[in-house]
Parts: sequence; structure tokens; C-alpha cells
Amino acid sequence: MRAMTETLTGPYTLEREIKKSRFVANAAPVHTIEDANAFISAIIAAEPDATHHCWAWQVGPHCRCHDAGEPSGTAGRPILQMITAQKLDLVAIVVTRWFGGVKLGAGGLVRAYGGTAAECLREAPKEELIERIRLSFHCPFSLLSLMQARMQDWTGTESAPPEFDSTGAQIVLTLPAEQQEMITHRIQDLTSGQTTVAVVEED
Repeated sequence: MRAMTETLTGPYTLEREIKKSRFVANAAPVHTIEDANAFISAIIAAEPDATHHCWAWQVGPHCRCHDAGEPSGTAGRPILQMITAQKLDLVAIVVTRWFGGVKLGAGGLVRAYGGTAAECLREAPKEELIERIRLSFHCPFSLLSLMQARMQDWTGTESAPPEFDSTGAQIVLTLPAEQQEMITHRIQDLTSGQTTVAVVEED
């Protein structure tokens, strides 16, 4: 059985003081690498007086981390490891530090950044990350009202506004991937096999 992957339901902030240094972790769900970079830039811009803004993100198979001036490997990588350890995806986190005058040493920095990130991610509200796909099909005008009524009963399925042509409407549904076979059969049953259901490939 594949381990369940989760993401955050919204932004979350946690603050700790470690040997007079102030650490603030800001984490948020992101959908793309661009989202992650924008979130990190916003945090950095909001706290220009901070000593360091160390960060990491995980977006599907892609990940990145940054030490932001701390000794190599003492900040960004420990933060990223906490994302991985908690089986999270589509997440960005920035751990901001205000230096308090006491040096922590390499091991202390790893524990401070990693520990602050871990606590923030552990406490943040989460939800299961469900793989979703898009299906496209054509529905003739004679069946459109029936189809739209049935679609309202398909839990977890969202419909884009239909695109009309001379014979009916092209409909695109977004749904959990595990429901693909069931929904495809329902569409074909309702149209008596008159339509072809295709998966819409992501750009």
C-alpha cells in the first residue's frame, strides 16, 4: 500500500526562541514552482530586517532548498528533510532567523532550523493529497439536461463551463483519478455509447 501523501490546508506560522535567536517558520501549500518562489519572495519582502531567510519547497518530483548565508547544509537541507519526513508535497516553508548574539554552531543550526520546520509542519492543518485528472467528452443537446443533473450527484467532480457547438456541448470534468473508470462508464451509459471520453493532458 502506497504511503498517503498530504499537503497543508492553508498558511501556518510558528515561532521559537533558541539561545536568544528568534526563529519564525512560515509554511503554505503551493501548486507550482512559481507559487513556491512567489511565497518565499513575499516572506522575505515582509521581513527585510531579518538575519537569514532559509527555505525549502517540494512540488511533485521537484524540490529545492537554500541556506541563505548560513553555513552550507545547516539550514535549507534540514528544512527540506522535514518536508520529506512528514510525507508532504506541494509545500513551501521559510524559516526566518533574527540573530540574538549567541552562535549555535553547525549542529545547533541544523537542530534549530530542522526542529522549527518540523514543529511548524507537524502542527499545521493538513489534508490528504488526492491525484486529480480531467476528462473531456461531447454531449448532444438532447441529453445535456440529463447529463448536467447526473453530474451534480458525482461526489468530488467539478465541471468547467460547457463549450457549445452546433450539435451539443463539450464538457470538461475534474475528478479524483481513482474515479476515472466509474465516471467514464456512467458517461457512456448516459449517452448510449455515442461519445468518446478522453483524458485531458496537462500543459
